[in-house]
Amino acid sequence: MSTPEPKIVLIAGATGYVGGRLLRVLEEKGVPVRCLARRPEVLQTRVGPQTEVIKGDLAFPETLPAAFDGVSCAYYLVHSLGNRDDFESEEERTAQHFATAARNAGVRRILYLGGLCDENAPPSAHMRSRLRVGEILRGSGLETIEFRASIIIGSGSLSFELIRALVHRLPVMVTPRWVNVKAQPIAIQDVLAYMTVALDLEPGPNRIYEIGGAERMSYLDLMREYGQIAGLRRFFIPVPVLTPWLSSLWLGLVTPVFSSIGRKLIESITTPSVVHNTKALSDFPFKPQGVKDAIILALRQEDRQFAETRWTDALSSVKNIQWGGVVFGNRIVDARRIHVDTAPENTFAAIQRIGGKNGWYYGNWLWRLRGLLDWAIGGVGMHRGRRDPEQLRLGDVIDCWRVEEIDAPRLLRLFAEMRLPGRAWLQFEVTPEETGSQIVQTALYDPVGVLGLLYWYALYPIHQCVFAGMLKGVARKAREISGY
Repeated sequence: MSTPEPKIVLIAGATGYVGGRLLRVLEEKGVPVRCLARRPEVLQTRVGPQTEVIKGDLAFPETLPAAFDGVSCAYYLVHSLGNRDDFESEEERTAQHFATAARNAGVRRILYLGGLCDENAPPSAHMRSRLRVGEILRGSGLETIEFRASIIIGSGSLSFELIRALVHRLPVMVTPRWVNVKAQPIAIQDVLAYMTVALDLEPGPNRIYEIGGAERMSYLDLMREYGQIAGLRRFFIPVPVLTPWLSSLWLGLVTPVFSSIGRKLIESITTPSVVHNTKALSDFPFKPQGVKDAIILALRQEDRQFAETRWTDALSSVKNIQWGGVVFGNRIVDARRIHVDTAPENTFAAIQRIGGKNGWYYGNWLWRLRGLLDWAIGGVGMHRGRRDPEQLRLGDVIDCWRVEEIDAPRLLRLFAEMRLPGRAWLQFEVTPEETGSQIVQTALYDPVGVLGLLYWYALYPIHQCVFAGMLKGVARKAREISGY
């Protein structure tokens, strides 16, 4: 008698922080995994050889049936926190499309990671949306297991990177009241353990598990704990009033979190997020670790895990601007080239290191000023840095850019995620020559109307200076890498 083929596990949201880590864990356990992705090419370089990546968009239900075919369990790890528009309605629609596709395909179990909050207090819009998504998934008629987590501690997580940035950058901090609200932080390793063990739970009714670490702590407690572990003495000055909007601007200035994300994050932590229902402790065969151990583990594994996934990896972390119906003017192209007496591999290595702590090879203060202006109008600014100081992959964030295409050692194209009256790209092409290689650096800009043209030509002298200096800086870096 033949052994039935193992059922496929689907992950929606594998480009995100938790989804990317969960993908690794399932692959290591030998679980057959399939990922649903709007842009499969972004994930293709990150998955194991046995993992499928299928194109599909939860906003368009007609694209989903192929992804759900043969699926036994499906993880829903999608959220629209970065969207500027009505993200609550968007989350309801995508959850409904996911639930319908899962039901039509005969999926056995849905697993969902939501947010932990005090149900007796008015939830924020973000937390209200998380709760509503859980309701929609349970309403599918399929067995649904929902985990509700508070602050997740792990290298690359949004909350952990926020705490790290504040403690490292500010010896003295003014602290608004929301930093004293109690939460129950949990290590990313424990979140992943809950979500993988849940695959093999006995069939049963819908279940909601509140999951948290061993202690209840506030953001202020976490900053103090991190400071002690990192050997940093910090002083905290409480202030009576600091609205979520003002706090988000403050976070955007000194941390990698841009203001639109920061505001939603702060609104969601102004009410307690502690575990009241402890059923997870009896239904799962392990106990979550404490905060100190979680922070130490995050720092110890930082180099490897930070390079795997970060909170900025998810494409939904920045609003996907819809350009349908927009009439662009003539595309503006600024191209320049330079010969470098280095091999194409070393030339491309220099290009790959651009941005983040490595800088932009010229006029870094101008880049910081541009980022500050972008941040002031609610954009991403220049605080996000980059995943790895030397290597890039498709979909990576580099400050206010995202890698749209990479073909080493030939091509790197970046798409601008700053707020612009149009669309912009920065492209580097490397071609081999007899005595080295040639770099063609191209800035492309699609202006929208008169405002778009005014923007370009107002900054034209600065662009000429920065782009020319940057290209020469790339050439110098390539020679440095080659040992010249």
